[in-house]
Amino acid sequence: MPMTIHTRRRELIAGLASLVAWPFAARAQPTRRPVIGLLGGATAAAQAQWTAAFVQRLGQLGWAEGRTVAIEYRWLDGDFARARPMITELVRLNVDVIVTHATANVVAAKQVTSAIPIVFASAGDPIGNGLVGSLSRPGGNVTGLSIRSADAAHKLVELSRDLLPSLGRLGFLWHVDNPIAALQKQSVQAAAGKFGLEIVVAEIHGAEGITPAIQGLKGRVDALIIPTEPLYNVNRVPINELVLRIGLPTIYFDKVYVEAGGLMSYGVNWSSMWRRAAEFVDKILRGVKPGDIPVEQPTTFELVVNLKTAKALGINNVPWTVLTLADQVIE
Repeated sequence: MPMTIHTRRRELIAGLASLVAWPFAARAQPTRRPVIGLLGGATAAAQAQWTAAFVQRLGQLGWAEGRTVAIEYRWLDGDFARARPMITELVRLNVDVIVTHATANVVAAKQVTSAIPIVFASAGDPIGNGLVGSLSRPGGNVTGLSIRSADAAHKLVELSRDLLPSLGRLGFLWHVDNPIAALQKQSVQAAAGKFGLEIVVAEIHGAEGITPAIQGLKGRVDALIIPTEPLYNVNRVPINELVLRIGLPTIYFDKVYVEAGGLMSYGVNWSSMWRRAAEFVDKILRGVKPGDIPVEQPTTFELVVNLKTAKALGINNVPWTVLTLADQVIE
């Protein structure tokens, strides 16, 4: 009998101990880290500046990659056709939010999922492309930052004319499979018409068409405008080598092309767009619905001029009016 009482007492004590310990054990269970699916239109190397800006801003907001948040990266290498299968893969992984850029990629993401929040770091005409219901109240599962193509195109054409006073004909490299490129083309054509300039459009359908399209513009145009998109970003170094070889001044909407040897760019600061995208993600991870977060438009644009490239093209006297406006001059 004493043995039985003693045994039961031990069992009772052990049971009470387990009940006391249970809440602590429950609290000690690791909580699931939220997962961000990041779909880049170019390559990891080509978008390194933007990704770094995004991750850094996340960290400032309390989301440290690898500790409090995980990021699943996917890269399209400039091929929009790969967007849907890669987004489908991110959906299967049950990520908490998808971050991407370039209109075609955002459209693909919206077509794949209506449940997972989507943040676009850049997209053209989000209302016209059916991404959001309105800029102030997007509705649905998509929000982000829109590009003001018309404003940037007008200033870009104006600066091109200031840089090249004898400018008469402008070339435009048009990737017909990219919906934002069509919007940029229309904006450039409208701006050129206001300044009395002729536009010569060279169409391409993929990377293999870039070189023959540019070579076909030699002697036909005085300068070339190449819009911003992942396909050109991936190929920006060989593009700049080609245009320099045939002596064709080339203007861009993004400074990374000028840092890689282009002549001039005027456009938004893309790193700042990705930093802002991180703030959208922060709100969503803290419970705000994407449809309640207004779409934003950039208000700050930057002009970058590469004097080394200008000299190589025989432009030895860049107008002072252009240099004084420049946010960055590469020498």
